[in-house]
Amino acid sequence: MPAVEIQQVSHRYGTHEALQQVSLTIEEGAFFGLLGPNGGGKTTLFRILSTLLSPTEGRAWVQGHDVTQKPHAIRQCLGVIFQQPALDADLTVRENLRFHGALYGLSGTQLRTRIEMLLDTFDVANRANDRVKTLSGGLQRRADLARGLLHQPDVLLLDEPTTGLDPVARRAFWQALARLRRDEGTTMIVATHLMEEAEACDTIGILDRGHLVVHGAPGTLTEALGDETLWLETEDAPTLRDQLRDQLGLEATIIGNALQLTHPDAPTLLGKVYDTFGASIDSAMVRKPTLEDVFMVHTGHAFSEHDAPQVEVA
Repeated sequence: MPAVEIQQVSHRYGTHEALQQVSLTIEEGAFFGLLGPNGGGKTTLFRILSTLLSPTEGRAWVQGHDVTQKPHAIRQCLGVIFQQPALDADLTVRENLRFHGALYGLSGTQLRTRIEMLLDTFDVANRANDRVKTLSGGLQRRADLARGLLHQPDVLLLDEPTTGLDPVARRAFWQALARLRRDEGTTMIVATHLMEEAEACDTIGILDRGHLVVHGAPGTLTEALGDETLWLETEDAPTLRDQLRDQLGLEATIIGNALQLTHPDAPTLLGKVYDTFGASIDSAMVRKPTLEDVFMVHTGHAFSEHDAPQVEVA
């Protein structure tokens, strides 16, 4: 039984389609990354999986439980780390954990033992009796992670969990999660817009404008673009794209003022392209493909809509 199964899920807010026919299977024990820009549909999908929303169309299951038919069962086996810590700032870390444990029916020695273990695991034991509002952002994040894991969930959803953290705090957060996954085998699903976080996942799905455009292991997705990719800067990208296709049989993707080409021998291709179209090329670069390249090839536009205009695919 997969940890999460999604079949043809769509969701609309009025006339806006936040998700469109998304299908996905995530196996137990996986570390799955949902990569996409803000507004891509990641949070909507998480709200459906956590039973806060019902899909407009399609079905989804968590640990075999249908999200619309058995929400209580899902909440018992699911942990959620939201974009902002879900802690009472005026309570101490320990008080927050006790309160959250009580919501799940935990008490006595069982609850105390679990709290102490998580405080040690996430290196917040020495601040357990401090009010949450006195903690740094990184410590609040780790305390919130302890909260989400208190009831030993089978599946953990992390929605942009490191937003606002500095690199040191972000690294400590992921190290704590790695220890948890090693010790408890929790299935982890993280929604992120950070490439380095997605690269650390076993498998990723790229979600853009409500569509799941591609999914697979990060290394497999980048390898599919070849060992290296060729980028060409030009003043007239559509014309050069058409010339490359008509004269050399090459397909290129327009991204802003650049053309991106995938080829098994990009350096040799660069020489051939320069010999034919050198006058039309302002600059060129050959580099190893990245997850951002994977995103652009499959969506036809830059990862951040604020960094580049609308683009088209040849």
